[in-house]
Amino acid sequence: MRALLLAALALLVAPPAAAQEKARFDWFSYTGSNPADGHARAGARDYRNPILGGFYPDPSVTRVGEDYYLVTSTFGWFPGIPVFHSRDLVHWTQIGNAIDRSEQLNFGKLGLSRGVFAPTIQAKDGVFYILNTCVDCGGNFVITAKNPAGPWSAPVWLPDLEGGIDPSLFFDDDGRTWIVNNGPPEGKPLYEGHRAIWVQEFNPRGLQTIGPRTLVVNGGADIAKKPIWIEGPHILKKDGFYYLICAEGGTSEGHSQVVLRSRNVTGPYEAWRGNPILTQRDLKPGRRFPITSSGHAQLVQTQKGDWWATFLATQPYEGDYYNTGRETFLLPVTWIDGWPRITGPGQPIARVHGRPNLPLAPAAGPRLGGGGFTVRDEFDGPDLPLNWMMMRNPQGHWYAFDRGALVLTPRAVGLGDNGNPAFLARRQQHMDASATTVVRFAPRGEGDRAGLAALQNDDYWMSLAVTMRGGRRVVLLSTREGPKQPAGGVDIKSAVIGGLGDAPVWLRMTAAGGRYRFDYAVTAGRWLPLAAIDGKLLSTKAAGGFVGTMMGVYAQSMN
Repeated sequence: MRALLLAALALLVAPPAAAQEKARFDWFSYTGSNPADGHARAGARDYRNPILGGFYPDPSVTRVGEDYYLVTSTFGWFPGIPVFHSRDLVHWTQIGNAIDRSEQLNFGKLGLSRGVFAPTIQAKDGVFYILNTCVDCGGNFVITAKNPAGPWSAPVWLPDLEGGIDPSLFFDDDGRTWIVNNGPPEGKPLYEGHRAIWVQEFNPRGLQTIGPRTLVVNGGADIAKKPIWIEGPHILKKDGFYYLICAEGGTSEGHSQVVLRSRNVTGPYEAWRGNPILTQRDLKPGRRFPITSSGHAQLVQTQKGDWWATFLATQPYEGDYYNTGRETFLLPVTWIDGWPRITGPGQPIARVHGRPNLPLAPAAGPRLGGGGFTVRDEFDGPDLPLNWMMMRNPQGHWYAFDRGALVLTPRAVGLGDNGNPAFLARRQQHMDASATTVVRFAPRGEGDRAGLAALQNDDYWMSLAVTMRGGRRVVLLSTREGPKQPAGGVDIKSAVIGGLGDAPVWLRMTAAGGRYRFDYAVTAGRWLPLAAIDGKLLSTKAAGGFVGTMMGVYAQSMN
């Protein structure tokens, strides 16, 4: 009888089986810095580049009164298109995500470098507009909001722009509105990467294109040189001229920005002899602390009449290897004989520069750039931090908050399955960075795992997880280095950590350029080394695509 009573009592106090299978993460800490910061001193009136560190490419900026708003690309990550606010162009606070409902766009099983490309943001008469292209998932569209923090409308599709990307709005002072975008050239392309820039009138009330489409740039600033990928166009008007500012040269080390101008919005446009107005391709390779691949700029005029440009660039740690993706930088614009310039020939992008002549306005949320910092997410709910994302649209309800912890329900979908795994992540924002968490997880079989992951895409990632091997709970390092390896990755090294309970395990991954180290602890603060491996597999050069490394927590179960 006593044995029966004890068994019954055990059933009453034991958590249900489903609860035991879930993974609890009490917090997540991120710390990062860039080696170059220690060699470039910043004064009290200076700022540091990049202003948005890590995977924040294709920035578009606009001003409304004394407020500045900025958006960047997120491709196949969800929620998509982060929206930022600033009053000094240096300190930015994320206020929302424009694509935060699955019914807006469906990324399906697209690769993580498909989806939403190069959004642009403009505003007029109390309405904010974001134009964008959902590559392989619908084409070009416009969404609107009265409040840039959201909610944003469902997409309104723009079929006239079929085959094009990078749409941007221009509100002329005569009351007319225009869309400028990249599109295919007339007839057969003359060479690989031959594209064109088109202009068409737009009805902002009806949210539709009207009238004829006009080709204004064929190939690039000088088609005789066979320039590739003229894209990212923006129009601004100054002193009676329409300035067309475009990226050119692809997204790698040949990237640049060029400018053309015309007396009419539909052209003809004349290219400046001083092009490019921004590039780093003319600097010597092998220089210390390089910034490369700069382009995709947009100009903005402050309320005090000064001009500045946001643009993307990269920070390699070796050759053309960088794991952090393309980042957002800021520099002033100088006007020379009626033409804008961001960098001169052979001029490196400044890592430290004097702040804009605007009142200092520190960000309301966590730091996003401007040097090293530490951020700790406590997971106290009720929502995820705005800068956390998942791979593609959510499939089911697999995460929740419970008593100050993030709880993941393990799914059969893994990191390499081109789906929506139980993986939530934030950007690696520095060349040198560490991600740390504590996980409580009781694996039931060798297919169960929960822990940390650093991921560039489905084919290239690393994970440090609590799992089971030979009936014993272990911490396991796995990697996937290309599509030829199994979708579940390859086991690198493991260490036994004890019984089958859900006692806490501390996990840490540390990046130092292209080298990643993995540590674990079963007692707080008593770190044990597991392994150190070559992290170039997380670089854009190795993994391809347009994104950057994401660090976060995940859980998986095949049982």
